[in-house]
Parts: sequence; structure tokens; C-alpha cells
Amino acid sequence: MMVAIGGAAGAVGRYLTVALVTNAFGSRFPWGTLAVNIIGSFCLGLAFVFIVERLHAESQLRSLLMVGFLGAFTTFSTFSLEVFNMLDNSSYIAAGAYILMSVILCVFATGLAIFFARSLLL
Repeated sequence: MMVAIGGAAGAVGRYLTVALVTNAFGSRFPWGTLAVNIIGSFCLGLAFVFIVERLHAESQLRSLLMVGFLGAFTTFSTFSLEVFNMLDNSSYIAAGAYILMSVILCVFATGLAIFFARSLLL
């Protein structure tokens, strides 16, 4: 039940964030999906430190926030389809840039959040 509740909220959050970013930056490049994946990665890093490492929280809180909300908020399947469409349309440079930015920036965001959260708690 907790995963479903978190997932519903995360899906709505993803939809609103993608719409906001797309309205601001346009749809020629999937900035909205990139944004939710970076934000979601950062939030997952924070959640990991606070929920798992510090609070040793029960699985219900992890299920609600980490699996449900953040799992639905991030969009790897959408990312995959967008990359495929770019490649299918011969937009090889944009596809390569999107792949590199997504992987590098999302891993960086997660690591930054973990470092930040751990530093606050020392």
C-alpha cells in the first residue's frame, strides 16, 4: 500500500515537473526528463542517508519514499524511449549527449546528496 501511495504522488510530481521544465526550455531536447532524473537521484541520495543510514527506518517509510515516490518520479523507461527516438531520427550527437549527461549528472547528484547529508549529520 505504501509503494502505491508514494508511486501515485511521484507520478504526479514527475508529470508536473516535466511540464514545468518543458514549458520553460522547450521540447527540442528532453530537458524535463533529464531534470526529474537528476532531481530524483539527488533526493534518493538524501533519502538513503536520512532514512536508511540515520533513522534505520522501518520498511514502510522506505517503501513510501524511496521505492514508491522516487521510483515513480524518476523516468528511466522514458529516458530509454527518448534515446531510441533520437537515434531513430539520426540525432546521434543529441542522443550521445543525453546519455552522458543523464548518467554523469544523476550519479553526481546522488553522490553530492549523500556527501551533503552526511556532512550535515556529523
